[in-house]
Amino acid sequence: MTEEIRFFSKKIYLLPTLTIAKQLIGAKIIRYINDKIISGYIVETEAYLQNDPACHAVRVLPDGTTYHKKTIRNEKMFGLPGTAYVYFTYGNHFMLNVVTQPEGVPEAVLIRAIEPISGIEIMQKERNVENVVNLCNGPGKLTQAFMIDKSLNGHSLFEQPLIICKGIDVDENEIHVTQRIGITNAIDKPWRFYLKESKFISRK
Repeated sequence: MTEEIRFFSKKIYLLPTLTIAKQLIGAKIIRYINDKIISGYIVETEAYLQNDPACHAVRVLPDGTTYHKKTIRNEKMFGLPGTAYVYFTYGNHFMLNVVTQPEGVPEAVLIRAIEPISGIEIMQKERNVENVVNLCNGPGKLTQAFMIDKSLNGHSLFEQPLIICKGIDVDENEIHVTQRIGITNAIDKPWRFYLKESKFISRK
């Protein structure tokens, strides 16, 4: 079984992170599990920047200034652009992020929702959910469906078993911009992006 792959240039992950977050809408994500393939189109993302109080690598001083702190949890966020930053949250969810910017600059794009394409029966089994719309319409749901965990933390997204590549062409007019959700800091930043007409996003 094969899946068409049209790779991005690695330089794409050196563009401004907000630009990358929009360009990843419509990108294809492919997961290889033994001799099987799971895939889908990314339909929702969020950006996290190096001076962003909501970013895992940022600490905020009482006077409001920020600085970076590398920890065991967030160290891959400082890694090579185009790699996966996977972390565990809320005691039961993994989250998949794409590292952006040159090595040492802690910025990333969170993958929030995916429209399933292939391997749907596998996803349904992993999620114990029949409704295709609900398989990957949230960052914790999609990692469960795609069997993504900390073993992929730091993995190059240009290589198996997890690849992000070109998918469908999406015009910027088809992308809705809104505030990020599910966070408590810097909630005013309009750094969430989703495909307007998609029924697979996490929240309208």
